[in-house]
Amino acid sequence: MKNISEVLEGVKTIGIGGHVRPDGDCVGSCMALYLYIRTYFPDVDVSVYLDHPKPIFGHIDHIDDIKTEVEEGREFDLFITCDVSARDRLAVAGDAFDHAAKTVCIDHHVSNPGFADVNYIRGEVSSCCEVLYGLLDPDKVNRPIATAVYTGMIHDTGVFQYSSTSPDTMRIAGELMKQEIPFSKIIDESFYEKTYLQLQVMGRVLAESILLQNGKCTVGYLRRRDMEFYGVEGSDLDGIVSQLRLTRGVEVAIFIYETETQHFKVSLRSNGKVDVSKVAVFFGGGGHTRAAGCDLEGSMYDVINNLTAEIEKQFCEEEA
Repeated sequence: MKNISEVLEGVKTIGIGGHVRPDGDCVGSCMALYLYIRTYFPDVDVSVYLDHPKPIFGHIDHIDDIKTEVEEGREFDLFITCDVSARDRLAVAGDAFDHAAKTVCIDHHVSNPGFADVNYIRGEVSSCCEVLYGLLDPDKVNRPIATAVYTGMIHDTGVFQYSSTSPDTMRIAGELMKQEIPFSKIIDESFYEKTYLQLQVMGRVLAESILLQNGKCTVGYLRRRDMEFYGVEGSDLDGIVSQLRLTRGVEVAIFIYETETQHFKVSLRSNGKVDVSKVAVFFGGGGHTRAAGCDLEGSMYDVINNLTAEIEKQFCEEEA
């Protein structure tokens, strides 16, 4: 597949879906593709399905068109997944994908086995949005589409900080900026703007964080009772693990919060020496070399001990 138009030929109905707990790259790529088809293939009936995107993506055009469940009995000529690394990671629209006449997977996760009829997977590329951009006609990437693509790119590159950022990544970002997208505002709203309550919670986590493994690993945590005290949910905790990663001397940052009694959501970030995707995959999760996540059960101390034991293995391999 060299251009998305190749798989759209003769298609009348299209579904687009992303992964569970959609992040910026997932929302950006799904919405960019939706806007592209909606604009340049007006005779096609296209729907996008995502699992309740966060309010920070409100700047993307037609974000309210997103559906959080598939209509009963709905079948598509074509179903396209964006940023979904495995079939069991597809949220909301799994049945629609399984019953579609044809399926396409667009992704950038190296662990993706290729679960669709047509798979366009580029593991060396920074984001699914960058992969998708390569399949679009650049002359047709207008301001709304450019805004969605740029949103996904900055989320999966940490605003072009991560090692996956390439000269091509920056070139594409420059092309998107030519559409006069509000790039500074998108970055602020995505990463830096916090409510007073979010800042209080972040301060609490940072104050109680602990250093392990001779200062190379930092761990922040939040118990369920603390979240109930502050009245926050997981969506209010963005940015905490990235702030932990910036601790001087730290190679790996871990942030865990309790979603249910003894059930923890884990976020991992690395400065490069540790491949946190290997740690996440070991525990049934996934992600990238420098940013990954998983879910673990047990006491908070068991969760921390299990994670740091896997991280320690990589430190030992490096020293050997």
